[in-house]
Amino acid sequence: MNNINLIKKATALSKADQSYVREIAAIDLGSNSFHMIIARIVNGSIQILSRLKQKVQLAKGLDENGVLDQEAITRGVNCLALFAERLHGFTAENVNVVGTYTLRSAVNNDEFLRQAKQVFPYPINIISGKTEAKMIYSGVSHTQPESGRKLVVDIGGGSTEMIIGDDFEPIIAESRNMGCVSFAKQFFPDGTISPENFDNARQAALSRIHDLAEPYRHLGWQYVLGSSGTIKTVHQVIAATLDPDGIITAGRLDFLIERTLKSTHFDHLKLPGLIEERADVFVPGLAILSAVFDTYQIEQMRYSDGALREGVMYSLDKNFQVKNIRQRTAEALAEQFNLDRAQAERVSKSAVQLAQQFHEWQASEFADEMQEILLWAALLHEVGIVINHKNMQKHSAYILANMELPGFDKEQQRLLATLVRLQIHPFALNDIPQFARYTPQDVLTLVRLLRLAILLNRSRQATEYAEKISLKTHRTLWQLQFENAYLAHNSLVLNDLTLEQKSLIEIGLELSVE
Repeated sequence: MNNINLIKKATALSKADQSYVREIAAIDLGSNSFHMIIARIVNGSIQILSRLKQKVQLAKGLDENGVLDQEAITRGVNCLALFAERLHGFTAENVNVVGTYTLRSAVNNDEFLRQAKQVFPYPINIISGKTEAKMIYSGVSHTQPESGRKLVVDIGGGSTEMIIGDDFEPIIAESRNMGCVSFAKQFFPDGTISPENFDNARQAALSRIHDLAEPYRHLGWQYVLGSSGTIKTVHQVIAATLDPDGIITAGRLDFLIERTLKSTHFDHLKLPGLIEERADVFVPGLAILSAVFDTYQIEQMRYSDGALREGVMYSLDKNFQVKNIRQRTAEALAEQFNLDRAQAERVSKSAVQLAQQFHEWQASEFADEMQEILLWAALLHEVGIVINHKNMQKHSAYILANMELPGFDKEQQRLLATLVRLQIHPFALNDIPQFARYTPQDVLTLVRLLRLAILLNRSRQATEYAEKISLKTHRTLWQLQFENAYLAHNSLVLNDLTLEQKSLIEIGLELSVE
């Protein structure tokens, strides 16, 4: 763990005025669905107010000559009329609308725009494939915790985007005309599933991205993230049938393909985690995703909540690009809940001081990640005090578990909420939930570290900081040793440590204090 970097994060909450408030809307006119996000920029962060989604399936109305039929146009225009009702009162500068593959491919897209203008008073920007890819990358980068080089894949209704970038900057971005709706129409007529149909779809996808294999693999990446409906559905099916972590691997894809090909029609396909209305796009999407895995020799992929619409949303304001997304999220929460920042920094400093002395992590590959989550728990553990000081830990946990926290994936958010929920009062070992990524022993370690950090600073501004604390651990026994006479001068700390000793004994843990 880089202790210096963690301490910098612990003390980096900005003191700048962030009273600026702006309400914005981002709309993605996709080939399968139209999506709208309404959000508010407040306290330096984006707060999602509402999401609307309509399955329009524009791509079904695009013929071999690139003509969009009137039925598809009507479905799209009716959806925009619905969106317009929700956007009443918005100015054009606060609404960003983009059209993607089907609208840029339709030779008569001007007719769609003409009819849309009659019910939807905001400009629609039909974007290129590369622009779409870059916006998708932005949406993923602004919402996910990974920093460094990423490969991002998005399988839409009409096209698939593949981007490699460093942090917020895309390096290479490509879009190819292969999507779950267009492939369903082309390779699975009338919803028929067969090994031959599936292989034809997969081979077509392989041929359309074959030329990208070498340059992409040459650039390389640290993480692979997938976004949008197809990859979300694959993630959900894996989580329901194979592993709750939902991580997509080549082996797990092969398992899903084998299970899928046992059905002969979209209507007959029943898999745990598969929503019935997505069966018609799941099968062709699975073929495309399998081809992507083979082409780029991907080992594993994690699902990202962020996608094109989030990229569109963040493009409305340029003040969000920061190196550490969690830092921005913590900044906004500190402002929103009027946290006592001095106390937050005291607790986080103690948490770092103790954590750097612990070396018995069971899942050592996640040690840095877990210690950073511990830091954010220390900084944000008092957010629930705005509700009531009584049961503050429960209020804090509820807030952190249910808010949208850009920069934290679902497992990290759940861990964060768990830590703050167990920050005070006796607890039982079965109060610690099971995690897909973190071991029970490691989570227990984080709980103990946070409780000690809070306990050492319970006197708040009257706290006398212990410059030297020795923490030695051996299985269930932890030994705390303070510098000479510290406990003699801090009887309240000694009393709290004694109470902690008694509560830990009840669950088979030991704490020695000198």
